[in-house]
Amino acid sequence: MSSLITREKWQTIKSRYSIYLVLIVMIIACNLLNENFLSSRNIANISAQISVTTILAFGETLLIIAGLLDLSCGSVLALAGVMSVFIYKETGSMPVAFGIGLLFGVACNYINGILVWNFRIPAFIATLAMMTVARGISLLFTRGQNIYQIGDYVWFGQGQVGFVPIPVIFMVIVGILTWYILGHTSFGRSLYAVGGNEEAARASGINIGRIKIGAYLINGAFVGLAGILMMARTNVGAPNSGQGYEFEALTAAIIGGTSFSGGLGTAGGTLAGAFIVGFLNNIMNLTGVDSYLQQVIKGAIIALAVGYDMWAKLNRTKKTLGAARIPNEPKEAKK
Repeated sequence: MSSLITREKWQTIKSRYSIYLVLIVMIIACNLLNENFLSSRNIANISAQISVTTILAFGETLLIIAGLLDLSCGSVLALAGVMSVFIYKETGSMPVAFGIGLLFGVACNYINGILVWNFRIPAFIATLAMMTVARGISLLFTRGQNIYQIGDYVWFGQGQVGFVPIPVIFMVIVGILTWYILGHTSFGRSLYAVGGNEEAARASGINIGRIKIGAYLINGAFVGLAGILMMARTNVGAPNSGQGYEFEALTAAIIGGTSFSGGLGTAGGTLAGAFIVGFLNNIMNLTGVDSYLQQVIKGAIIALAVGYDMWAKLNRTKKTLGAARIPNEPKEAKK
């Protein structure tokens, strides 16, 4: 019995903290490959570069835990950012522009939630449709042209508090908020319940529709914020920005231990996953890896991460079924 307990504890520790061990090993390996990797300037640059996709990844984490998905975040990011920049140029008010960016992100994701829950459209299809619609609206509104001369709006993406870039501060705030939602609220517990077993969650009295739409609304706020930071970082309102960011966000979440099957995931794991992706991109650039080969490597990592997730889930299922048969063994032995 004691060895069983020890084995179970080890499995728990491994599942919870293995991603951080991977991150530490990767930092050591990257530093050996390039002596400039651990310089404060390089780490600050990496943190700023991954801030937008990490914020998106936190939203994806909430959704995936609940058994949902968002493929539209890159396009909605562009729409929210473009509208925010346009309003700023019209009004000169940062608070109003900031609010408009969040509003567009939330509105698009509210539609996603309605399509998924009320119309029973699979999240993959609903958000794929929103991806096309949001991109089309942003291009239609700007006639495909970038919005330049955005003035002090760049503070959101290029400003600093002390030596810390503003995007990194927002990334940390969103990470803490995600951690609090998942670990310290009934809404967060409901997300895990819905993603783990929707029928059991419904039987226990959880309002499934409220949870799913609520997850999309929170994700929408994160996407709107990411759009604001993206436009401010690049100093232009670009309707074509954010292409492929949905896959970067999904990669960070899945590598960070968020189960694609739902019901599992943490904010800390997603942050670690985002830094692993960021460090990988950075070291490949520092060592001169071909940009096309980088895409192949990242695609392979996504496949491996999802494959490992499915393998781990299968093992957990087998162990659960095995544990359920243990009480019957004495009776069989007695016979």
